[in-house]
Amino acid sequence: MSTSNPLSQSDSVLIEVFTEELPPKSLRRLGDAFSSGIFAALKTAGLLSEHSIATSFATPRRLAVQISHVLSQAPDFPVREKLLPTSIAFDAEGKPTAPLQKKLGALGYADIDISTLEKSGEGKNEALYLNVIAKGAALEKTAQQALEQTLSKLPIAKMMHYQVLQKNGELADVEFARPAHRIIAMHGKNTLALSALGIDADKLTEGHRFLAPGVITIASADQYESDLTAKARVLPSFNKRREYIESALLKAAGGDLVLMPDSLLDEVTALVEWPAIYECHFDQEFLEVPQECLILTMQTNQKYFALTDKNGKLRNRFLIVSNIETDKPEAIISGNERVVRPRLSDARFFFQQDQKRPLASRVADLGKVVYHNQLGNQLDRTQRVQAIAVGIAKALGTDERLASRAAELAKTDLLTDMVGEFPELQGIMGRYYATHDGENVEVASACSEHYMPRFAGDALPESQTGTILAIADKLDTLVGIWGVGLAPTGDKDPYALRRHALGICRLLLEKNLALNLPELIELARKQFPQKDVQEKAKGEDIYAFIIDRLRAYLRDQSVAGKPFTTEEIDAVLSQSPAQLNDLIDRLTALREFNALAEAAQLAAANKRISNILKKTATAIPAACSSTLLQVPAEIALHKALESIAPTLTSAYEQRQFVELLKALVALSGPIDQFFADVMVMDPNPELRDNRLALLQQLHQKMNLIADLGKLA
Repeated sequence: MSTSNPLSQSDSVLIEVFTEELPPKSLRRLGDAFSSGIFAALKTAGLLSEHSIATSFATPRRLAVQISHVLSQAPDFPVREKLLPTSIAFDAEGKPTAPLQKKLGALGYADIDISTLEKSGEGKNEALYLNVIAKGAALEKTAQQALEQTLSKLPIAKMMHYQVLQKNGELADVEFARPAHRIIAMHGKNTLALSALGIDADKLTEGHRFLAPGVITIASADQYESDLTAKARVLPSFNKRREYIESALLKAAGGDLVLMPDSLLDEVTALVEWPAIYECHFDQEFLEVPQECLILTMQTNQKYFALTDKNGKLRNRFLIVSNIETDKPEAIISGNERVVRPRLSDARFFFQQDQKRPLASRVADLGKVVYHNQLGNQLDRTQRVQAIAVGIAKALGTDERLASRAAELAKTDLLTDMVGEFPELQGIMGRYYATHDGENVEVASACSEHYMPRFAGDALPESQTGTILAIADKLDTLVGIWGVGLAPTGDKDPYALRRHALGICRLLLEKNLALNLPELIELARKQFPQKDVQEKAKGEDIYAFIIDRLRAYLRDQSVAGKPFTTEEIDAVLSQSPAQLNDLIDRLTALREFNALAEAAQLAAANKRISNILKKTATAIPAACSSTLLQVPAEIALHKALESIAPTLTSAYEQRQFVELLKALVALSGPIDQFFADVMVMDPNPELRDNRLALLQQLHQKMNLIADLGKLA
């Protein structure tokens, strides 16, 4: 039975679902989704004010939301709804038809006086309208619906099915992320009569399993957080608990640096209700193992926080976040130190065993590892990447032998015990093992760097060989996967081809590599012996795909804090540039050109010329003949173009794009006069074609670095 306060009373609402331990990796998302779902439903029903605020809570055993300024009854509101055309609503005798009665019944107004309905419109457009004052939503009913809908839509990867004993003694089947035990539903100090997951709501919840076991009563919705903190030894706010853990870790680290990846912080926050930080140690001898291995095993397997000195060197002490606060933590500390030792011993064993066999001896074994059922094994892939890398090195005039050797060894660490245990270390271990084997430092670096950039904003390879191999590796993946018909569609991109394309763009542009992109794509295509792969992996399609990713990348770039505009980017990319390394210079020059007084006129003229040339159906002569020029304006334009042509060519060859665009200003006047005095499409075909040839030459010179017409 509801004990709600009188209608229209405003107070805070609290809803909590208390469960068994929820999935830690998704707790934050579950908490946010639960909070936003309840809030949105109450807001849509008109039960909230502009001052209402939702506070989300999520602990290992509860999801909750507290919403301020919630009405127990939403205000009544006017409703005007079109029902039916009057020709359908009434029969020949003027009586309501069955369709009208059905419509009114569906809206909940079956008993309404038909004479109160409004007629509006004239003739065939006349229709019948409902005009009523609708009753505002009741909190209790709305909250019940909101709770049911929100629970059903939570982002739960895998449901648990269990049974709940009902009041009538029968078992009911329930499914949720974890078995639920209690539900709180309160408006101010009063209970809302809600039920879900086979449980009726009340004011009761449970405290910390060990520090405050048992049931506690929440005094009011506003006291939820303070009651849990003071009485139950629970910090219910996920964000506040995370902030406390982060602050406590930094304090415990002292002069050292604590490694706190966001994913680990989130997961640990989802595992504890009352966090306590303790310092532990492991044997100094384990520091002989590459620190990436030790850090990963501590973070992945034990959820520990590794510490390094200020130079980034791993220390043999680490921090743990416990769910138990005690003045005598010795047993907790020794227990965690005892647990981590075999993990570190395994890492040391893997490292020692792997070093007994050089990477070069593992190359042949790559033939036993399937890469893709249509693209062969990892050895086939290695040989393709090797050929692409050698081709890139040749184009850049760098050491082809280093590129070949790096490509040969790059994937061999996939066969090591360490990478088999920790796939996240692929590449990293390759660098360590290659160094141990006495490989060239560039080759060793490339074993790790060829995966870079791994994500948006990631660092690029430092070595030239690593850069070459990174491009080759990404090209092979992009062309190969595209060639087997798995190009990205919509949001689906299982092979991360968009990321690979963006990586290629960044490597070419940020490393200032004067490489021809279409030629690189063709080089990669030729390495696939499968004819169907070559046919599907069309160079123009892959080029367009890469340029599309480049477009998004360029939108995030800027000069002097001002991002490049869509028009500027389109102007440059519409020229289908083969080389990407000078695009920022082109965009920067274009921006300076756009600030000139003559820029708008030149851009408009360029667009006009483009349109004229596009509409020309006949072939245009390759060159303009000065002997066929008759009108002074076309003679003047031809002379002006000839006089600045050497300047334009020289500036383009030397990549002096600003000077090139500024030189075009000399054409502004002659172009204006040309269009004022000259009829391009002259009846005389010889004169017409010659003038078109002049415009074509002009168009080519004006658009050396960008299509200026895109700025018009």
